[in-house]
Amino acid sequence: MNTGELTDLGQQLRVDSVRAAAAAGSGHPTSSMSAADLMAVLFAHHFRYDFDRPAHPGNDRFVLSKGHASPLMYAAYKAAGAIDDEELLTFRKLGSRLEGHPTPQRLPWVETATGSLGQGLPVGVGIALAGKRLDRTDYRTWVLCGDSELAEGSVWEAAEHAGHEHLDNLTVIVDVNRLGQRGPTRHGHDLDAYARRFQAFGWHTIEVDGHDVDAVDRAYGEAASTKGQPTAILARTLKGKGVGGVQDREGLHGKPLPDADEAIAELGGPRDLRIRVQEPPATRMLHSVHTGDIELPRWDRGEEVATRNAFGEALAALGTGRGDIVVLDGEVGDSTRAEAFAKEHPDRYFECFIAEQQLVASAVGLASRGWVPYAATFAAFLTRAYDFIRMASVSGASINLVGSHAGVAIGQDGPSQMGLEDLAMMRAVHGSTVLYPCDANQTARLVGAMAGLEGIRYLRTSRGASPVIYGPDEEFPVGGSKVLRSSGEDRLTLVAAGVTVHEALAAADALEEQGIRARVIDLYSVKPVDRAALRRAAEETGCLVTVEDHHPEGGIGDAVLDAFTDGRPVPRLVRLAVRTMPGSASPDEQLHAAGIDAESIAAAGRLLVEEAVVR
Repeated sequence: MNTGELTDLGQQLRVDSVRAAAAAGSGHPTSSMSAADLMAVLFAHHFRYDFDRPAHPGNDRFVLSKGHASPLMYAAYKAAGAIDDEELLTFRKLGSRLEGHPTPQRLPWVETATGSLGQGLPVGVGIALAGKRLDRTDYRTWVLCGDSELAEGSVWEAAEHAGHEHLDNLTVIVDVNRLGQRGPTRHGHDLDAYARRFQAFGWHTIEVDGHDVDAVDRAYGEAASTKGQPTAILARTLKGKGVGGVQDREGLHGKPLPDADEAIAELGGPRDLRIRVQEPPATRMLHSVHTGDIELPRWDRGEEVATRNAFGEALAALGTGRGDIVVLDGEVGDSTRAEAFAKEHPDRYFECFIAEQQLVASAVGLASRGWVPYAATFAAFLTRAYDFIRMASVSGASINLVGSHAGVAIGQDGPSQMGLEDLAMMRAVHGSTVLYPCDANQTARLVGAMAGLEGIRYLRTSRGASPVIYGPDEEFPVGGSKVLRSSGEDRLTLVAAGVTVHEALAAADALEEQGIRARVIDLYSVKPVDRAALRRAAEETGCLVTVEDHHPEGGIGDAVLDAFTDGRPVPRLVRLAVRTMPGSASPDEQLHAAGIDAESIAAAGRLLVEEAVVR
């Protein structure tokens, strides 16, 4: 396309953005209008993509980080022939693929869900990492950001990581339109302010008039030819560009234009220009799913092994058997034991340093390219990345998260290092799987099983060593549990997971000495929970004690109660959990102080049985 045609295409994208928002009665047309010329030039001259084959390994990848500008992307899809005008006007309507903020759940050309600002570039870094270090193809990753979202710290985690990795296959296009939701942005149209920040992280920067299509065209070409550095194109634009009554005006964010017909006329009226997006180059994906048999490590009963150690060894073995496994570390690989994978498979190990948002975002980006990521850090620190985990679920991403150093059982490090909210956090994620093993063989089996699951999978591991109680050939189906002790004379059931399984077994021994038989259930699958086993235990014993190294809200106690939400009678229940703020002490002292050690469990169980007899 020549200059005039590109300018006309930009106007068409504006018109269609206005039309879509008007038909919906909501949306963000002014945010779409500012970036229309940027999108027109990208799709017409630089973007390489086969819309009939969105999984083509040679396709460039486009991430609309400013997801509220979805009308612009849908207008570009229409110009490229991927959707028609009838579908464009279903924007934001029930059943439409064209949601207010785009998701890959609805459209195959969308790489990741956006809308929670500050996430597009971090995920784009993950996609670019896959291209440069793993896929070894020449596809480019293009990310369109708004200037408002550059206030998010996650953007600068991404910027530093991209600079450190020399991701010259990554280009971020910043639509600097000066206006945010409630008024001017922090730096307004000061492109130099943004350039200095990107340059500080090792980026090549280009400042450009975002409405000069020839200048934008040259900037994209320069970005594609820059070696050794990612490129940030900082484009000065005007929000609501092209319509006098709304251009560069405050107070119009997130609203259809006051008079859509008048605005469309001012923009030159509807058009039906078509663009032929460049075909991607012929490319072959190099990685394979399976490269050999998976031989998980094995331990003998009675050995003392920390589940974090078992995780590391199992992960390394899984990586040997499967060539699509990748591991990401938050600079604690020596503690989580993820470093075992790094020693065996350094080419598939990504050090994200202490940047948990980028850790999860990179995992999402890698997963979008067909890799199976395991991202590991302390359970407590995953709370910092929770919005990225939530949005990963919205994206339909399949990623494995591993949180070590869970609960008060870590000992002297104190509460800042203790994951005491993680089970609740992960259970609340839509479609998630939450696993909490108690010994080494169980851990290894669950690490292997996670690779074949869908959605967000979370494994909780422990710092200290614990005895191996299962044989190496034991099976642990997701959604199941293990009844470790049972008899026809059981008067209560102790439900535990992880470190508290061993405390529950000791408590059952103590209770038996007092003439009280107790069933013990290892609830290693916290979500989905084994409803059948819990209901059977309630019917047969009448009394349940749940015990968890976690706060009472949202953890194992709540998971057990979920088994009785269909109108079934709730058994007599005592919930033992960490209810006070811990300090520094030894692991045994911590468990006792929290009231979740064997002595406390036995006391609670005895009292529950005695009360049941009285009543």
